[in-house]
Amino acid sequence: MINNLFLRFSKPLLKEIEQSRKRPFDFQKDCFQNLLSCGSKTAFGKEHRFNEMESKRFQEQIRIFQHNVPIRDYDTFLPYIDRTCNGEDYVIWNQKIKWFAKSSGTSSDKSKFIPVTPDSLYLTHYGGFKRMLTNYISTHTDSKIFSGKALTLGGSVQPDKTGKSFSGDLSAILLENSPRLAEFVRTPKRSIALMSDFDAKIQAICKHCSSQNITNFSGVPSWNLMLINKLLEYTGKANLVEVWPNIELFMHGGIGFEPYREIYRNLMPKENMHYLENYNASEGYFAFQDDLTINSMLLTVGNGVFYEFIPMENLDKALNGEIIEIPTLEEVETGVDYALVISSVNGLWRYLIGDCIQFTSLLPHRLQVTGRTQLFINAFGEELMIGNAEKALAAACKIHNCTVTDFTIAPVFMDLDRNTKGRHKWAVEFSNSPDNLSDFAKTLDSQLALHNSDYEAKRKNYATMQQLELVSLPKGTFYSWMQKRNKAGGQNKVPRLYRDLSIIDSLLALQNNSNPLNNDGRYQ
Repeated sequence: MINNLFLRFSKPLLKEIEQSRKRPFDFQKDCFQNLLSCGSKTAFGKEHRFNEMESKRFQEQIRIFQHNVPIRDYDTFLPYIDRTCNGEDYVIWNQKIKWFAKSSGTSSDKSKFIPVTPDSLYLTHYGGFKRMLTNYISTHTDSKIFSGKALTLGGSVQPDKTGKSFSGDLSAILLENSPRLAEFVRTPKRSIALMSDFDAKIQAICKHCSSQNITNFSGVPSWNLMLINKLLEYTGKANLVEVWPNIELFMHGGIGFEPYREIYRNLMPKENMHYLENYNASEGYFAFQDDLTINSMLLTVGNGVFYEFIPMENLDKALNGEIIEIPTLEEVETGVDYALVISSVNGLWRYLIGDCIQFTSLLPHRLQVTGRTQLFINAFGEELMIGNAEKALAAACKIHNCTVTDFTIAPVFMDLDRNTKGRHKWAVEFSNSPDNLSDFAKTLDSQLALHNSDYEAKRKNYATMQQLELVSLPKGTFYSWMQKRNKAGGQNKVPRLYRDLSIIDSLLALQNNSNPLNNDGRYQ
């Protein structure tokens, strides 16, 4: 009955989803023209002459827009964000902005503050979640998720010195602004969900939620895995189904799920357990998995975001201000790695968010996130993207019947004195170790070659690279490393691919100085 009522109220959204599959370009055209109308009232719009485009045809508008507004990453867009953070109104959007999502796509010390306008909050973020949930219920009409509660492992927010603006994890901002009615269908209560001490929050969730009827949960796989471990320790149960018998759905995002999939299957041994991927970043909600049988996500085109796609080979040219053709949605192709650029109702204009995506189909436009534009390794011409690494790791784990909790990779450069060639160094934390680490390393190396032709070429006959080096870290090492950097919980993520050995060296130093585990192998 609840599902039927929900779908009745969601008919307009279901219709929009279906229409967006067939004619996404119409949605993008309407979105772009709304952005121009609202943006023309801002300091940014006046500076970049948005008024020149008002009476033009759509394609001419796009041409002028791309000519007048350069591609910017966070550092080059920062002066506009700083003005907004300092209290100046209508700099980048025609609404007052008091919320800023503290972005932590990597675990570097520098944080990014992404504006969250009222329009982006409701149209993009909440709107994306509504579309995902509506699509899920429409394709799983026997779902029981509304018979229990949704658990969210979020972050926290902090006010600025004046108390007029707030920054923090996107999950906490969404929670702070959600309607009070949402408290009836989600858990834990806000006082727990918004706790800043991650360890205390985990303990409180275990106490508060272990006896509740949880039917679904969401968040970053690595942090939720830590919660599950703690919950099983707290309850003494063997798996999560024994704690929450009606668990049905895990909505995940932020990092690749493949290395974690087998772990979650073992922790939730249930035939009708579903895993649904979201592409929800601090900058916006961009895509969701509309078909659980397909390993890709449907691009959301009616969400207040206008998309452009820079082929990765042209990225440096675009950032250097060269005049190049940058495709919009009508011009993309499958199988090409694109750097994603957005103009959005959050006031970001032609903003390079740092993600690399690839379309798997057109009409409907489905995509996969293949990596980060800055987080890849190309020390020896191997062009290793995170997608290659995750697929190879998942395959090696399946072959050797083992599972991984966390990992990071860095290049080791050739040493002329020792006559050694370059290689990759992997620091891996296993939850279930392989019988033979040396054999696992060989398999992983060969799987990388299968998934990346450039890596294969560099490894063939030891052309420029040696076999990868594997270091196995004790359980809990990555968590302790994040904790020491005040990066525990929320949307914080370990950098999977890094330019040098500094992260691995710090992990190894931490391993030698402390033991983050209890005697039974569970996290302290």
